[in-house]
Parts: sequence; structure tokens; C-alpha cells
Amino acid sequence: MAQTATTPKPEARGWRNRRSWLTLASLVCLGACGEDSATTPPATTQTENPATTAEQGPPNQDVSMGEATDQDPQNTSTMQGNGPGAETPADSGGGAGIGAQGPAAPMAQGEGAQTPAEAPAQMGEEGPEGMPAQMPNEMPGAPEGEPGGEDEQANSEPTEVPITVEFPGKLDDWCTDQADNFSFFVTSMDALWALSASTPGDTTGGFGGDFGGLEGADAICQTIAKATGHGTQTWHAFLSATDDGEGNPVHAIERIGEGPWHDAQGRLISQDIAGLLAGDRPAGDPEAVADMVDECGVPLTATGAVHDVVTGSDKQGRLSRNDPAATCNDWTSTTAMATTTGQFGEGGVMCGHSFPRMLPDFLAGAVPAGKNWVSDHGLRGCGKGANLIQDGPGSGTCIGCSGGYGALYCFAQ
Repeated sequence: MAQTATTPKPEARGWRNRRSWLTLASLVCLGACGEDSATTPPATTQTENPATTAEQGPPNQDVSMGEATDQDPQNTSTMQGNGPGAETPADSGGGAGIGAQGPAAPMAQGEGAQTPAEAPAQMGEEGPEGMPAQMPNEMPGAPEGEPGGEDEQANSEPTEVPITVEFPGKLDDWCTDQADNFSFFVTSMDALWALSASTPGDTTGGFGGDFGGLEGADAICQTIAKATGHGTQTWHAFLSATDDGEGNPVHAIERIGEGPWHDAQGRLISQDIAGLLAGDRPAGDPEAVADMVDECGVPLTATGAVHDVVTGSDKQGRLSRNDPAATCNDWTSTTAMATTTGQFGEGGVMCGHSFPRMLPDFLAGAVPAGKNWVSDHGLRGCGKGANLIQDGPGSGTCIGCSGGYGALYCFAQ
């Protein structure tokens, strides 16, 4: 028959935090462990230095950390579970056997030593206040929404410039194989006819001289650029105007940035403003400036004798005449008519040439005239329409009647 043992009552204050169930656990074990348990010596008394007290729950059961009561502020202890492989008091020289455990050996309290409360959690162990410590092989990363996180990387992608002007038509499935440095083009007839909802091939369509003001003209450039996949840059039409809204003139050359500019094929148009104004043709790639291309990289000569490009500017890129009619009422009218003279409409809306004037066959070999890309001659009117054939000055008062379709130069700023 098992022998009943009486567990001695500890006197040291270090034992005040012992939970009541430990006594019950000891009694249970005494009943099961035989007579050897009756000879278990009393637990030794813990003295001055704080120690780490290892508690043991019932066999095969983990000890849960309960809420301590009657905490002695001078006795800082860390309660540890006595799982497999843990050192028992007997192993460390203590006299307590299974079910009754004396205090663990005091920790060294020399200079620089850490108390259990100050010691950091090891890799894979539980940290202070029950917070999990960093696990091995788990690299820290920036939280989402903070610098270096996924949100910032997503936000670092360039965004498209908003377009606030709406057009009657739209561009679907446009060309998208431009060079990465694409920053200059002449608007194609197809793009202008699509945005103005004109019937393809109808030479009475287009915008005429009413682009919706400078804002609308810029939006035309921006919309076309967006359709090609280059809408993250800010694009401006090369146009001058008589009034910026405060009574001051607007000069085209001051609206386009500083350069450099390249066409859709990646060829240099000009390195800077000085190069644009260096002569009749910009100081860029000779082939690129001799026959400027549209947003898809197609030379305008492929469309026909359509070199007239509206600018309203002189050869320095500045407003040519302080007459609203000479800018189609600052690009808002298809009916404005400037007083003109001569067959090309001198004194009218100024245009430049995207390529030098084509000569009739009987003048083959002659030096081409009309080479200035900014300011070559005036146009007779601001009406809608196009003329794709070489027939001299042409006829009529449409903006394209003398050899064009009301095209614009577009520059990325």
C-alpha cells in the first residue's frame, strides 16, 4: 500500500508564487510513485538572488502560464515548462524528486548580465508579452503602404496625363510600335478624321481651324499619344495665339519644353530649341527632318501633297500676327477669315511645311521651294477640308485647301 507523505511548507519568499495545483500534483505523484517518494527531502530555501523557477505540471501535460498573484517586486522569475529534455532539479544537484521541485540555481548577477525579463527572445521562441519572435529564414520586408513596400512600387509606375476634352470620335486599335524616345509627331489625317468623327476619305471633314482652342489642340496631341501607348508624357501642339486669357500673346516655341525630340522611328528631330530654329529644317537627322512622319512613323508624303501644317507662327516660332482671324480666333473657329493677298493667302493663317514643296514633273531637278517647317505661307481660311494633290495653290477657303488637311505638330514637353 502506498505511503502518504507530507509536503513540507516552504518558508522562503521565492516560493510565494507557487500555484496551489502543484501541491495537488505532488500528492497525486506520491500516491503513484511508491515509497521512494516518501523520502523526498524538503525543498531548499531560496535566498537573496532572484532565480528562474521551473514549474512542472501533471505528467505529459504542458504547463500553461497563469496569472501570478502576490507578486514580490524583488523576486523576478521566469516560469518554464518542464518538458522532455528539460533539466530537473535532481539533474542539477537539487534534492527534490518527481512531483516536488526545489528552486533552480541562481543566475549570475554580475556586471552586464541580463535578467530573464531583459533577455531577448531567441529565433523561433516566444518574445516578450507573448509576441512571436522573428522566425529563422524569415527576412523582414517593408509593410504594404510604407516606403519600399509593394504599394510604393506600384505607385512608382508612371501614370497617364488626364485628358479633360472630349471629342466626337475616338481612336481604336492604333499603332503602338514607336521608339521608346518617341517625343515628336505630325498628326495623321486618319487620326484627325477619327477624332472629329469624319468619314474616312471625305475631303470635307476634319476639324478645320476649330481645335477647341489651345487646350483642345493639346488634347488632340495627348489623345493620339495615349492611343499609341505614350500618354504618360505631356504633349503640346505647336501653335501660337493672340490671347492667353489675360491679354498676352502665346508663342508656340515657348510651349514645347526644352528637348530633345525624336520621331516615332527614334530619329532625332532636334536636340534643343536652338536646333529647331537653326534654319529652314531642324538640325536633326537629315532624313527625319526632310520628310517628317506622323504618330505611326509614316512619312506625310505617303498621304499626298499634304505638307501644310498649321502653326500661326513666324520663323522664330512666335505669333505671326496679332490678329485673331490669323489664328482662326485662337483656334476656335471654322469661319474666321483674315484679310489675305496673293494666291497662297499671305496675311492669313500661317503654316509651315512638314516637307519641302513638291514640284510638278516639268520642274524636275529644280531646287524645291517652301522649305521652312514653321512658317512658309498663309492659308486662305479656317474651314474644314483637305487637298491631297499637287495643284499649285489650290482653291477654296478650307484650312487644307492649298495642300494639307489641317495637321498639327505635337511635341512632348
